[in-house]
Amino acid sequence: MTRPHPVVFLALGLFGVYCIEFGVVGILPMIMQRFDVTAARAGALVSLFALVIAVGGPFLVLLATRWRRKRVLVVSLLVFALASVASAHAPRFELLLALRVAPALFHPVYFSLAMVAAAALYPPQQSARAGAHAFTGTSMGMVLGIPLTTWIAAQYGYEASFLACALVNALAALGVFLFLPETPREAPLAYGRQLAVLRKPALWLTIAAAVLVFAAMFAVYAYAAAYLQQVALLTARQTGLALVVFGVGGVAGNLCAGRQLGTHVLRTVLLQPVLLGLAYCLLYRYAGADIGWPAWMVLLLFWGAAHTSGLIVTQVWLSSEAREAPAFAIGVYIAAINLGVTLGALAGGVAIARHGLQAALGCGVLLGALALALIALKAWLYRLPMRQLDMVGDAKQ
Repeated sequence: MTRPHPVVFLALGLFGVYCIEFGVVGILPMIMQRFDVTAARAGALVSLFALVIAVGGPFLVLLATRWRRKRVLVVSLLVFALASVASAHAPRFELLLALRVAPALFHPVYFSLAMVAAAALYPPQQSARAGAHAFTGTSMGMVLGIPLTTWIAAQYGYEASFLACALVNALAALGVFLFLPETPREAPLAYGRQLAVLRKPALWLTIAAAVLVFAAMFAVYAYAAAYLQQVALLTARQTGLALVVFGVGGVAGNLCAGRQLGTHVLRTVLLQPVLLGLAYCLLYRYAGADIGWPAWMVLLLFWGAAHTSGLIVTQVWLSSEAREAPAFAIGVYIAAINLGVTLGALAGGVAIARHGLQAALGCGVLLGALALALIALKAWLYRLPMRQLDMVGDAKQ
């Protein structure tokens, strides 16, 4: 019997943690009713999670690099599972909110070490593809976590949505424990050497670009369900199906981007915000138009691919600037994209409040254009070649 590939369980864990982070969005009405809290207060379950990651992520990853990778991965997954079980039975909202802190602290630790572990399972020239395979779990968690959690809660009750997350993470922990090979313990990098990567101006340009890419993504995606129902005039049932189709497109786009990054890093990085902007223009053009359900499915597949490919594209682009401290670089990446999520959702909300739901698309296009300008500026400053057989980190610093 063929042994399961360890990357399957690493990806399953990434799916589980992103269901924890974003899944509560789908059951916010239940949370509001259960604990008698306002929408703004219930929304703190998401914003607190992102804030903890953005503030503490890189430094927690620094600490985690001192321990055996496999052990930290298993412990992190068990923390996610236990926090989910406790959340299912939390008697007060304040306790539910407090239970978000522990998985948020371990989120960047698991993410960074999972990506490093996935890359170690493949030859160096296939590192981008390895990341894409692991990112399948991330992309599915980000785009399917909300509808899946909502469906489970509707079918089996509020507690079941949390227990399902616990089950996913427990299975991932078991798989990682059984099938991920132990790596020889290496002397940990000194903290000063890892922090030294922050002295690179090129890295800060890349961080800023990653923040803007994610801001462009979530300026629209944070309000996707409302847009599809109120502007595109889809029914609630069609909206749920649309989000699933979006997720399928996201998985395909993520894998395709992973393959392209193997040989065309800069070209792929430049293309992602362009395609995302094109998706927004098409959404604006055909919103409310009677183009038929099949045409909407094609558009949603394209939007999902353009959106979710931003995950692997920004991760490879940023990590390649700090290959001497890979785990810390991914911790920085996690902090950057969570900051981007926060800024994008805020900017999209302001645009919607002033000009209506379709203004979120214009906000997304503007943020994507700023990201593209920063990427092009870095390419020009450091004379990065358009075609690269190796990673960007080998370009002129």
